[in-house]
Amino acid sequence: MRRLICATLTLCLGSSLLTPALATPTLAAATPSKAVYDVAMRSNATGTQWRGRQKVYFTNTSAKPLKEIYLRLWGNGLDGCGTTSRPSPVRVSRLTGGKPAPLTVRCSALRIDLPKPLQRGARGHVAFDLSIDVPTRLNRFGRLGQHNFLGNALPVLAVRDAGGWRLDPDVGIGESFYTLTSDFLVRLNHPKALAVPATGLSSKQPAPGGRVTTVALARKVRDFAWAAGPFKSASATSPGGIRVNLHWTAGTAPASINAVRREALAVMDDLGRRFGKYPYGEVDLVLSPGFQPIGSMEYPGFVLVAVDGVESATVHELAHQWWYGIIGNDEYADPWLDEAFAVYSQDLFYGEKAVGCWNEVYWDNNEQAISNSMGYWARHGRGWSFFVYFAGSCVLHELERTIGETAMARLMKSYARAHWHGVSTNADFKAAAAKVSGKDLTQFWHEHRIR
Repeated sequence: MRRLICATLTLCLGSSLLTPALATPTLAAATPSKAVYDVAMRSNATGTQWRGRQKVYFTNTSAKPLKEIYLRLWGNGLDGCGTTSRPSPVRVSRLTGGKPAPLTVRCSALRIDLPKPLQRGARGHVAFDLSIDVPTRLNRFGRLGQHNFLGNALPVLAVRDAGGWRLDPDVGIGESFYTLTSDFLVRLNHPKALAVPATGLSSKQPAPGGRVTTVALARKVRDFAWAAGPFKSASATSPGGIRVNLHWTAGTAPASINAVRREALAVMDDLGRRFGKYPYGEVDLVLSPGFQPIGSMEYPGFVLVAVDGVESATVHELAHQWWYGIIGNDEYADPWLDEAFAVYSQDLFYGEKAVGCWNEVYWDNNEQAISNSMGYWARHGRGWSFFVYFAGSCVLHELERTIGETAMARLMKSYARAHWHGVSTNADFKAAAAKVSGKDLTQFWHEHRIR
C-alpha cells in the first residue's frame, strides 16, 4: 500500500485534494456536486459489523435552489426495510444538518430536507451515525467464510439532473448506480489480524487495544468499497508506474494469482495509452475462486475477481476503471455505456475484432434495444446480458468498421478526455462519433438499436 498523503480532513482540504487535474464536465444541472465524504468506522473482532460516523459536504452546482438532498443506502437494495429482529444492513441515525424523512425505495433512499435552500455555488453538509452489518450471503456486499466485502455499503449522494432526482431501485441484476465523482477520506479501525484493502491510497496507523486504523484517501471517485478478512497480499508496479495490489483468500491457486498479476499490470498501462492514464496511482484486486457463483465486480480502485484456474474477468473489471469509474454514466438508465465499453476495451487488449458478431444478434420484439434501461431488463430480462454486453460491444466493433480503426481510436481517446470525471450519455457519444468521423451516423444508430 502506498503511504497516505494526509490523515485528517483539515489537512486534506488544505492540500490538493479538491484541485481538479482536468476540466470536469457533468450533465447540465447535475447536483449536488464537489462532495467530500469524511468517514470514521470501527469494526468488531471479525469485520462483520462496523459502527461510526459519516460527514458529507456538498455544493449546489445547478441554477435551481437545492431544498433537499437524498442519500442512497444501496446496501439495503436487496434486503429492503428488514424486520424488527433483522433490520436493514445499513442504518443511519442521529442525523444533523437537515431533517430526515422516512426511507423510501425499499429503504435505499433517504430524503433530507435542508434547513434553508442552497443557492447556486452554496455549500452544505450533513452528518450521521452509521451502522453496517455485513449480510451473511455471498455477494459484493456480503461474506465468504471469514472474509467480508463492503461494496455499496457507504451511503452516497443521489444525483438531481435535468430529469429530476434519480431514485431508481436496485433491480437485483447488473448495477443501478449513478453518482458524481467525489473525494473520500475513510478511517477504518479494526483488529491487526484483519487485512483491509480499500478504494484509494491507504496507510496503517497504530490504534489502542491491539488494533490498527487503515486510513484511505480517494480523490475524484464515484464510490468507496473495502474488504476485511485474513487475506494474503502482494504488490507489483507496472512499467507505467501503476501500483497493483493483490489480495486473495485461502485456496486461491498460485497460478491464478500469477495470471491475474500479469494481466493487471499489462492492462492498466494498455488502457491508459488508449484512453488516458489511470489517475489514481494504485488499484486493489481481491481474488477468490469462491466468487464464481456471483462473478466479479468493479469499484473505483478496487475490484473483486472470481478466478477459475488461470481464467478470470480481470481485464474486463479493470476496463471498468475507465468506463464507469473515470468516464461515468447512469448505470440504471444506460447500462450499455459502461458494460459494452468495458467488453470492447477488453477486446482491444486481446486483439479481438469480433468479425461477424452482428450476424449473431437477434431480436424478440421491436421494443428491445441495446440502450434500454435496467428497468426494462428487469421487466423483460431474458438474455439481458447478451444485449448489454455482447451486442453492445459488437456495436462498437461495427462502428469501428464503419468509421475506420484510426478514427475509432481517436474517438475513444478524445471522448474519454472530454468526459474525464464526468458523465457519458448516448447523445454525447453519438455526437462525438459524428464529429470525429465526419459522417452522418443516424442510420447506423437506428439499425443497431442505440436509441
